[in-house]
Amino acid sequence: MGDIARKTFELNNNVQSVDPTAAIFQWPREEEKALEDQAPWSKDPHYFHTVKISAVALIKMVTHARSGGAYEIMGVMYGRVRDGVFWIMDAAALPVQGTETRVNAGNEAMEYMVSFQESSREAGKGELLRGWYHSHPGYGCWLSGIDVNTQLNNQKFNDPYLAVVIDPNRTVSAGKVEIGAFRTYPEGYKPPSSGTSQYQSIPMDKIEDFGVHADAYYPLKVEVYKTKLDEHLLDLLWNKYWVATLSSSLLTSNREYSTSQVKDLNAKLQVASSNLGSSTSNLKLKSTPAGQSTGKGKTTGKEYAGVEEEDTALAKATQDSSRITTEAQNGMVAQLLKDKLFNTPLNGPLDPNVARAAVQGRQ
Repeated sequence: MGDIARKTFELNNNVQSVDPTAAIFQWPREEEKALEDQAPWSKDPHYFHTVKISAVALIKMVTHARSGGAYEIMGVMYGRVRDGVFWIMDAAALPVQGTETRVNAGNEAMEYMVSFQESSREAGKGELLRGWYHSHPGYGCWLSGIDVNTQLNNQKFNDPYLAVVIDPNRTVSAGKVEIGAFRTYPEGYKPPSSGTSQYQSIPMDKIEDFGVHADAYYPLKVEVYKTKLDEHLLDLLWNKYWVATLSSSLLTSNREYSTSQVKDLNAKLQVASSNLGSSTSNLKLKSTPAGQSTGKGKTTGKEYAGVEEEDTALAKATQDSSRITTEAQNGMVAQLLKDKLFNTPLNGPLDPNVARAAVQGRQ
């Protein structure tokens, strides 16, 4: 059963197999040092476009994030950079006490980072400190104002540096790791128009913080990989992760998160209801994407390029409602399956219709 669950985890998170003899794992430190001296990312704010995270590092980060419960946690990531890609090969939790809304590294955490780096060097590991990760329990993957300032300082003094955010509550509810990777823009830089972006559910009390700093950073594409050399370590980590997942109930472990989601949905519906009478149109002007022209020789990104439909507050609340319902249904189905598997004695052959009804949540 554990093997099936692990394969499902790898499918849900699109874990790709990588040859352990690939060039990135054999890349000499001298060449990486030469790239750091050139620092092409200082000239091109969008130089980095992808982050490839080891499945070992991912499970470490998710397990750490889940252990924090309603409080934010923090850790660091080690790896390499090449051709605009961060390769995250390992992660380490930091001894940091966070709150429900913020987390910062203190002196103890800094000392721990230095000690860990020295131990890794003595053990023959060539990966360097390449970023930090922290959790947003229940309110999505994005950077708050404090996160933006932290990442901006890290990029000033420790670049190349990456910020990763994990939402453990939504990970548990959806079965897929809710993760985001980000880089901040240099101070004074005005990013080009990004066009239409995918809707992201943000709690009402976080929307202002999200909106104010949304143009201060950009997301990187996140990919997960594993190698044959990781198999044994993955087995050990997965046993811990799988037991914790199997022994928990989505309905009870995420009770506070589910309640907060319903309260937040109620607040959004009230706002949507108050706007129904005053809203006359949900159309907006579409900006020309950066680097494209309307044919008049200009590439300002502010030219007229037609109109597009903008999601109303009610449409966004409807999307949140569907997501909350799906997560609750998944929790009930999982609990029914566990009950049938572990609490129901089989005195005779299992009726296929009964099993199908249990899976569909009808029993």
